[in-house]
Amino acid sequence: MARTVARVIVDALDELGVRQVFGVVGDALNPVTDAIRTTESLEWVGCRHEEAAAFAASAQSQLTGTLGVCMGTVGPGSVHLLNGLYDAAKSHAPVLAIAGQVPLAEIGSGYFQEVDNDALFSDVAVFRATVTSPGQLPQMLETAVRTALGRKGVAVLTVPGDLGDQELPADRPARFSLNAAVSRPDDSAVRHAVELLDRAERVTLLVGEGARAARDDVLALADRLAAPMVLTLKAKAGFEGDANPFQVGQTGLIGNPAAASALQDADTLLLLGTDFPYRDWYPEGRTVVQVDTDATHLGRRVPVDVGLVGDTGATVRDLLGHLAATPPGTEGARDRSHLEKARERYDRWRDGQARLADPDHDKGLVGRVRSALDNRGNDIRPEALAAVVDRVAADDAVFTSDTGMATVWLSRFVEMRGERRLIGSYNLGSMANAMPHALGAQCVDRGRQVVAFCGDGGLSMLLGDLMTLKTYRLPVKLVVFDNRRLGMVKLEQEQAGLPEFGTVLDNPDFAAVAQVMGIPGIRVTDPAELEDSVRRAFRTEGPVLLDVLTNPDEIAVPAKPTVEQGWGYAVAKMKEVVRSHGESGGH
Repeated sequence: MARTVARVIVDALDELGVRQVFGVVGDALNPVTDAIRTTESLEWVGCRHEEAAAFAASAQSQLTGTLGVCMGTVGPGSVHLLNGLYDAAKSHAPVLAIAGQVPLAEIGSGYFQEVDNDALFSDVAVFRATVTSPGQLPQMLETAVRTALGRKGVAVLTVPGDLGDQELPADRPARFSLNAAVSRPDDSAVRHAVELLDRAERVTLLVGEGARAARDDVLALADRLAAPMVLTLKAKAGFEGDANPFQVGQTGLIGNPAAASALQDADTLLLLGTDFPYRDWYPEGRTVVQVDTDATHLGRRVPVDVGLVGDTGATVRDLLGHLAATPPGTEGARDRSHLEKARERYDRWRDGQARLADPDHDKGLVGRVRSALDNRGNDIRPEALAAVVDRVAADDAVFTSDTGMATVWLSRFVEMRGERRLIGSYNLGSMANAMPHALGAQCVDRGRQVVAFCGDGGLSMLLGDLMTLKTYRLPVKLVVFDNRRLGMVKLEQEQAGLPEFGTVLDNPDFAAVAQVMGIPGIRVTDPAELEDSVRRAFRTEGPVLLDVLTNPDEIAVPAKPTVEQGWGYAVAKMKEVVRSHGESGGH
């Protein structure tokens, strides 16, 4: 007997190795979800919000490198997918979204809940199409999947409500033929790059996630060039840790002075697998060589002298094969002073950060003075919380983080050593991603530790999907940085000389909310109880929410703060004090 449209779709997902589909049931999706119900190897994960479903699918794709799948039904259900799908698109994560639609005969009539999905997803999707006849399958599905995987993006397949249970007139198995290509740059371009690198006196590498699979080759190149290695946030997983003697941390607003100076002091920059977007953090007037699989990325952030289009690993091996063992004009090995200076400065910065994260820091003279200025309530330092989690978490844990201050503390105090992985909305910059990203990551392996660094603003946006963690018994550890603020916005306002406005959050007791939902909740208000509470949370089986009241006035100093930022912050603080006094009846 011929299969239905729904059965063809679900059988193909099963063949592709998809093991979870995330979404909210209803309407046009009913034939598809019923086909999932009767497929033993495929799990339906019913979320409370389609945005969470799309985030979860995005996280799965980023973690595994394979296809993530989510579904949203007619109209609002599909609209709700949009933000999570933008996260997948900006993260270059292949995701297939199955979207519902009104009955075929009603399309274009302004029918109840009708939305033009092909128009809705036109900007976010590398492929989008509406099935108008059962005979279009499985070819249309094959094209959608190949496009998503081949272009590392989002494909949206829209299924009208009256087509899902119709049979195909000519059924056949889906054929995907998914062979990954490895590309190499032109030989002449490699030789030109080698000439520039051989002549360079001080090379610095800027390494992105696109180089992660080529870790050993990149380390060998850093050694050959005696080059400090600045990491993007997404490159922490794979290049961070004591096993990499070249890395000096991140640059940008969440970075450190050592990384900023390593870039500034170089005469030549080598960019590997990164599209680091912040132009202000690139030094001017340097020789630049860039390696990327996507030719459109070359030179769009900083002018390049040589652009190499190719797989990072293959290209780095080509460079290593041609670089001189002894640089021209020298009698011995390449001078390593540039690398040693950057590493020494990085080690000093790390020592200072470790002191800030010490729970006893505020008991000392310097700590007491500091607390009198920025932590009069004796709230828990977010640095200390992140540092404790780093010590307690497994060396193969998956971390997710909300956009904002939670990411700052993770970037500085959690080391992606061992087999740790990191997922976040680091290209789109969406709020509310950490918990649903963790949901998707935990579904990949329920035995692997997954830790979500949640901001209080982000968590409360999609709070309902805490129930999804509980329903599916997903043992995610939710670490809530509860500073009762939209912390990054507060910092932005103050650096611009504006008083804090509109950022204060009237939060509930998140631990109590979790308890009511059937999830163990632990609330921490005393710095002396921090370490024991974190360890208790990580020992507890199943999902746990750790609600830690952190200092709302903690300052995340940029890698190279400007005079304008410092002056703006001082002015903002004076305005806040004056406003506070006025509100309380003072002068």
